[in-house]
Amino acid sequence: MVSHERFTELYAGGGAPWDIGRPQRELVAAFDELGISGSAVDLGCGTGDNVLELARRGVDAWGVDRVASALEAARGKATERGLAATFVQGDALDLGALGRRFDTVLDCGLFHVISEEDRRRYVAELPRALDPGGRFLMLGFATSRAPVGPRGYSPDELRAYFAGFREVFIRPAAFEARPGLPLVDEKIGGVPAWLSLFERV
Repeated sequence: MVSHERFTELYAGGGAPWDIGRPQRELVAAFDELGISGSAVDLGCGTGDNVLELARRGVDAWGVDRVASALEAARGKATERGLAATFVQGDALDLGALGRRFDTVLDCGLFHVISEEDRRRYVAELPRALDPGGRFLMLGFATSRAPVGPRGYSPDELRAYFAGFREVFIRPAAFEARPGLPLVDEKIGGVPAWLSLFERV
């Protein structure tokens, strides 16, 4: 599990390897395919590029993160791009604090860095932020044999975590990162990952 302090250090030093300065291409394609509309929240939004892509499309887009400096950067990007989005300092393990639900919940790289116990808490919290029939879209690392770094997951593990949801798809994907990240597979242009979509029943 990556600690809050480590996230803060990475953002402060400009060295967060997942902060590529634009939305993840796999998510952009999914937004197109799914016609994401209405309201959406990105849990662990970092500096906000995926949120701002949703805002650009006319979605009522929110981002939640624990790291204040990342949210400051996200708000700065929104101002520079002339986009309206809401960024909230908060915890994905306490979604009731948002005080509302959304049509879509997005996770790009959070679930794969939290502990087993927190993964189960996270899934239990989702109904507090996701409307019945709403969609949970996630891009995260596939299982890795690397001795350090995020702990990915397999499709079967995902199905077990989200057993109370309806599976729409789990697809092989690439999670883009800055050059130099040891897990990057140059053949696919990123870290081996899964793009998954579940619906709240």
